[in-house]
Amino acid sequence: MTVVPSIDLFGSSIHLHQGGEIHAERGLRDEHSDQDGWRLTAFHAKSGADVHADHWEVHPEAEKMVSCLIGKIRLYLRPERPGQEEEEIRLTAGTATVVPRGRWHRIELDIPSTIMAVTLPRGSRLEERTRA
Repeated sequence: MTVVPSIDLFGSSIHLHQGGEIHAERGLRDEHSDQDGWRLTAFHAKSGADVHADHWEVHPEAEKMVSCLIGKIRLYLRPERPGQEEEEIRLTAGTATVVPRGRWHRIELDIPSTIMAVTLPRGSRLEERTRA
């Protein structure tokens, strides 16, 4: 008989491999690693530091799905051209959005929230917002 264990979504990094396997690794790993495969992360965010609100983030190799499971967040897309405004996407509990491949983005919290994200982290980068 095969035993199928439960996975602590908030204490694990879930890797979705190209061959169809799913592997859960205890502990949250750096989402900007060069490991192959898609990664699902779920986490509780209490402050801007939990979502690196003072940095822009980009994933050049894939889109990113961001979902607000509990709470209220704002996802910002950095302007693609000088003089343009940041695009604001408001997410409430049970909603999600897809960040286009290669688009710089950041998150701010309206209230403490629980967030889930899925992306291909290979090549991902952070850039301080003050340099943007």
